[in-house]
Amino acid sequence: MFQSSAYTGTKEENYGLLIKQLKALIEDEPDAIANLSNASSLLNQFLEDVNWVGFYLWKENQLVLGPFQGLPACVRIPSGKGVCGTAVSEQSVQRVEDVQAFPGHIACDAASQSEIVIPILKDKEIYGVLDIDSPSKGRFDEIDEEKLLDFVTTLQKHL
Repeated sequence: MFQSSAYTGTKEENYGLLIKQLKALIEDEPDAIANLSNASSLLNQFLEDVNWVGFYLWKENQLVLGPFQGLPACVRIPSGKGVCGTAVSEQSVQRVEDVQAFPGHIACDAASQSEIVIPILKDKEIYGVLDIDSPSKGRFDEIDEEKLLDFVTTLQKHL
């Protein structure tokens, strides 16, 4: 049974605890959707000042909405469109301080002000993305980026 832990350390220590919790949740589960669902729930519980946490999966040459926490979202996103599509086309992390300033931003939730998108690769091919939105500008920093990359690396092994 999963029990929520108090995150009382430094930001880096808290992310370390988060990744340990992720490993415990997914280590014996082979189903990718179950693991993505628990990962989005875990991130939503851990992260402060976010309004959407979830996954888009690469299917039929586009991103398709996967497990998430938050308001209903855009269902399909083409490669190269918006922050998520750019993360796919460039296969790189997109950390956006102000989504209104991002060319071609797709506004699924008008409250979103900043966003971070981490590509997920499987066998060196795009599998999908982790997408996290915040209602505050500049919410995500270098530590978030580094530790969310670690989170995705851990998750990739169980997809």
